[in-house]
Amino acid sequence: MEAESVSDVITEIHRWHEVLSDLPPAQTEDEAIDRITALEELTSASAAAQARETLTFDMHRRNREAEEGMSSRTQGKGLGAEIGLARKVSRARGSRLLGFARSLLLDLPKTYASLKSGAISEEKARVVVKETDWLPRDKRHQVDDRVADRLAEVGVGRLGNEVRALAQQLDQKAAVEHLDRCVEERAVTVRPAPGNMAYLTALLPLSQAVAAYTSLSKSAQSIVGTGQSEGRTQGQVMADLLVERTTGQDSAEAIPTEVHVVMNENSLFDPGETPAWFPGFGPIPAKTARDFIAQNEASVFIRRLYTRPSDGQLVRMDSKRREFSGLLRRMVVIRDDVCRSPWCDAQIKHADHSQAFAAGGETDWDNASGLCAACNLLKELPGWRHEATAEELVVRTPTGHRYQIGTRPLGTPTTNSSELPRSNLANDQTCDEASTPNTFTVRIPPFRKVEAPRLEGRFESLKVDMWHRREEPPSEVEMCLVGQLAEFASAL
Repeated sequence: MEAESVSDVITEIHRWHEVLSDLPPAQTEDEAIDRITALEELTSASAAAQARETLTFDMHRRNREAEEGMSSRTQGKGLGAEIGLARKVSRARGSRLLGFARSLLLDLPKTYASLKSGAISEEKARVVVKETDWLPRDKRHQVDDRVADRLAEVGVGRLGNEVRALAQQLDQKAAVEHLDRCVEERAVTVRPAPGNMAYLTALLPLSQAVAAYTSLSKSAQSIVGTGQSEGRTQGQVMADLLVERTTGQDSAEAIPTEVHVVMNENSLFDPGETPAWFPGFGPIPAKTARDFIAQNEASVFIRRLYTRPSDGQLVRMDSKRREFSGLLRRMVVIRDDVCRSPWCDAQIKHADHSQAFAAGGETDWDNASGLCAACNLLKELPGWRHEATAEELVVRTPTGHRYQIGTRPLGTPTTNSSELPRSNLANDQTCDEASTPNTFTVRIPPFRKVEAPRLEGRFESLKVDMWHRREEPPSEVEMCLVGQLAEFASAL
């Protein structure tokens, strides 16, 4: 990030940062504990200061825009995104931080004072804000007054329950309306988890969530109790039942999948080590990807994506159309993986021009960005500008700050020409597949011939190394693809 100038206050804050970074370790146990406490209180005071500066930024921007004649409805657009960039978090997180700052300083002064003094953590302050955000302002002041003495005494969970109960008691009508609105927000989401796993989360009304869980639990208990679990635990059976019931499959392993494999041929057809990458979720080991392709009971479709050997970037592609569609759009989504805006991890909704088409931007690889819907609309606001190439994106905000993010290479760079992928793509251009995005090509190499170990015995006395060649059986992945292609051809 680049800023135009640095004030004396910022210089002093940087000095504190350097002092803490170079602080030598404590010499005794007592001193270590005292430092931990003091640093925790400093963290709380820092969070309070950030909240205050966030609200200050909000007020300055709205005042300037009001003086410029902007309507109240259009004032403050994009503030959450600017705060997110400043704090190195997503746009959505920045918007929540802005709402937190407004509520804390305007509606919960005693909670803010406790945070500023270091008596409570930022987590506790967030709980109070969250559990009262649906109340009218006067009722929020009442909650703030009545819980002030409890803030530092109870844990986060108990504090949340007490604040929620008090809020519902103060305004039962608003509480009922709030619960009705929450029901409208029901949704299902998925996000990555460690170990090549993922969290499938359903936000449901309490009664429905309990009913769904109870049904899965009873069915799993029955399967385990009758000896049909095949060594699976009850939790594993519940997870498999969830997949089977929601997808209609006979088996949780039979997942129809289109796998975008971005890996060299040695990793796909041989025991290579270059990992595969699931768009939107991250890397998986090459062996795990091969096993997934070969052992999956359902259909698996493979698309080979080529990368430049020099830097591992995905091969470029251009279009004469105004919109990003077909294979070009698919390549942009795979390249950027998640929203390309700095620190935004939202799923990509739009593949769009960094420089608008109306302003002369081309529908090409360098001018493309995969963005979430909010970030794509945000870049059209006054003062915002995206400058992109295939290798990086630069975001400029209304305050003149500049944020730069590089494109993650999908392949492994190499300078060995013998390792270049065998491709019919010339001069970094894609093949005719661009005009037929619904087709795909699978190249299966012939059965490989390998050199066998040296023969020992009768030729040894002649001091001649004797080698013979033998046919090597195909890999498991090759056999899987051969079977699928044969089945496909027979159905034509």
